[in-house]
Amino acid sequence: MKILVVGGGGREHAIIRKLKENPAAEEIFCLPGNGGIARDAQCVPIGATDIAGIVDFAVSSGIDYAVVAPDDPLVLGAVDALEEKGIPCFGPRANAAIIEGSKVFSKNLMKKYHIPTAAYEAFDDAASALAYLEKQPDGPIVVKADGLALGKGVIIAQSLEEAKTAVVDMMQNGKFGKSGEKIVIEEFLTGPEVSVLAFTDGETVKPMVSSMDHKRAGDGDTGLNTGGMGTVAPNPYYTAEIARQCMEEIFLPTIRAMKAEGRPFKGCLYFGLMLTPKGPRVIEYNCRFGDPETQVVLPLMQSDLLTVMQAVTNGTLKDTPVEFADASAACVIMASKGYPVSYEKGYEITVPDDVWPHVYVAGAKKQEDKLLTSGGRVLGVTAVAGTLREALKASYSMVEKIHFGNAFYRRDIGARALQAEEK
Repeated sequence: MKILVVGGGGREHAIIRKLKENPAAEEIFCLPGNGGIARDAQCVPIGATDIAGIVDFAVSSGIDYAVVAPDDPLVLGAVDALEEKGIPCFGPRANAAIIEGSKVFSKNLMKKYHIPTAAYEAFDDAASALAYLEKQPDGPIVVKADGLALGKGVIIAQSLEEAKTAVVDMMQNGKFGKSGEKIVIEEFLTGPEVSVLAFTDGETVKPMVSSMDHKRAGDGDTGLNTGGMGTVAPNPYYTAEIARQCMEEIFLPTIRAMKAEGRPFKGCLYFGLMLTPKGPRVIEYNCRFGDPETQVVLPLMQSDLLTVMQAVTNGTLKDTPVEFADASAACVIMASKGYPVSYEKGYEITVPDDVWPHVYVAGAKKQEDKLLTSGGRVLGVTAVAGTLREALKASYSMVEKIHFGNAFYRRDIGARALQAEEK
């Protein structure tokens, strides 16, 4: 089989590595890929949002199966365009990808179908949003841009003044462009956060192992929000009882709601959950694999990824085993100092040969025989072990063997999870 993976980050690297385990995957192409992915796939310099370019390449190269991984091309209709040319795909069509593409849509969906989430109001003009805030008690409140904003469109305002600034930035100053023309203002929830990725063919839902992300740039959850500085799996807060409750109250109702709306969801649906004192609540949906959650979830997967993806595409997920190891995984992200704001690029990356199989590259480019930094998040280092403590120890020991100028990483990934395990 000739397989095409759209995207160019650590998530795509993890997906490609897992797909390579199937001997049928003879050739894998990644568009656009990156310098590290080039060790595992043929990278082609076609952007992930160049839908026409992707389709032309897929048709001319005789691609047998395509995996569209990032949110932007999914929302733009990459799967629709590829399927129209007869190329089977993993990923939702555009009318289902709206579950991430529009916060207003997803919040209204949850309200209509009684899926537990934070109380909210949606606005399409700044004056109404500001007037609404005037009537709210001071304290934390959440302001979300409606559309995609590279994971940066959610502001957890600590006061009403901060919330008003966020509204003005989004709706009047155009901080997120069209994505901020509509916004959602919602109540601030408290409790442990859990990420659950789930395979679904529009009828059956098979969740993957749970994980815990670490969004803040600095140790102790300080500093700015990032795309993620590390992950661990499974998440110790996500018990078997909570998993059962989420399946009954959130996962299946969401899939049924999308089908009822004429938007059947096929692909990977990401549930961002908060375990509040009143029970699990949906913070957000993503229409794809999370990043860097994928880098800890797929290494624990015992079933063949290509087989499961094809079952999703063909509607046969119910009859396809999806199994995960009874083990733990930890991923530590190595980033460029200054991320997520501004940072220097172009530093040479050195990785020992025995560490490479555990490295997922996010932001690097090839220059002759060298690998140079080219992004904020540069790479993730994942270890699998019998316990979380062992996995973290192994991951950090490998991180110490990797070198590039301007590197930084959090030194407390998994600390909260270990505390929860020990309680």
